[in-house]
Amino acid sequence: MDFETLYTDYSADVFRFAFWLSGEKNEAEDITSETFVRAWSRSEKIRTDTLKAYLFTIARNRHLENIRKGKYHTDLMDTHIDSSPGPDTVTESRLELQRVFKVIKTLPETERTAFIMRTGHGLSYEEISRALEISLSSAKVKVHRARKKLIVDRLKKEERGS
Repeated sequence: MDFETLYTDYSADVFRFAFWLSGEKNEAEDITSETFVRAWSRSEKIRTDTLKAYLFTIARNRHLENIRKGKYHTDLMDTHIDSSPGPDTVTESRLELQRVFKVIKTLPETERTAFIMRTGHGLSYEEISRALEISLSSAKVKVHRARKKLIVDRLKKEERGS
């Protein structure tokens, strides 16, 4: 597979994954670019069953490097509030997405990554366990805990009548 095909086939998925991890468009763009540079320049054998999981692993590692370096640290709510007026349904959808982002950002990094890989990108639990270097049962538990946190947050919101 040539680089152009690799990038065309997977860049949108890698960008979405990076955006969900970081919550920042500029960081997601940087992570995406760096992911493809690193994937293309590596001569070692790919350890995962699918190329997508391999690329997600590189993107996640890049994100973790940025966290360790303190790079791109911004508050998600400050950068993604929709202040433009629009129909009620559009506004409510955006507010719901912001709420989900906020809850996802509170999850431990491995739970957040496993959840995004499973729900946002359809990776199997086996692929997730290999990409995150955790057991299969641990991958399932991490996704379950993330879903449970989202449900509990939703119930709290409904109780408040918001």
